[in-house]
Amino acid sequence: MRSLLRRVPATTSQDLTRIGLGAVMTFAGISHLTFAREEFRAQVPSWQPFPEDLVVVGSGVAEIALGVSLIALPRYRRLTGVALAAFYVAVFPGNISQYVEGIDAFGLDTDAKRLGRLFGQPLLIAAALWGAGLPQRTRGSGQSGQSDHSEDPHTTTRSVG
Repeated sequence: MRSLLRRVPATTSQDLTRIGLGAVMTFAGISHLTFAREEFRAQVPSWQPFPEDLVVVGSGVAEIALGVSLIALPRYRRLTGVALAAFYVAVFPGNISQYVEGIDAFGLDTDAKRLGRLFGQPLLIAAALWGAGLPQRTRGSGQSGQSDHSEDPHTTTRSVG
């Protein structure tokens, strides 16, 4: 846990990924609670034990919290990025269910489109981890596996911006 709270500098692409995912997740969360609520309800797997609306509202609130945190709390990007990756893993069974049960929603109206979405989920997980600064960059080819702050694993740095 301590390593997720340690501050390490982010690259520009990591910051852009973090901010982009934050914006997308915030929008998705708001859509869960408002204009797209019925479509999200249709995607809730029939086999899960909770009321559909509770799942949709809960996931929407989680998406807003994760999205806003990614944008507003860059200091905690590692923790929120890992949490977002875990969220993507947690909702993946719902995506599988949508494919298996042939549920049409959000333009995913063919098996090919629903299958394509399944292959997109690992990319979202990878993007969340990249935005979190993981895997951590290494310095020099001879120090594989060591961080930029290998001299003291508890060192914190100020990130620019």
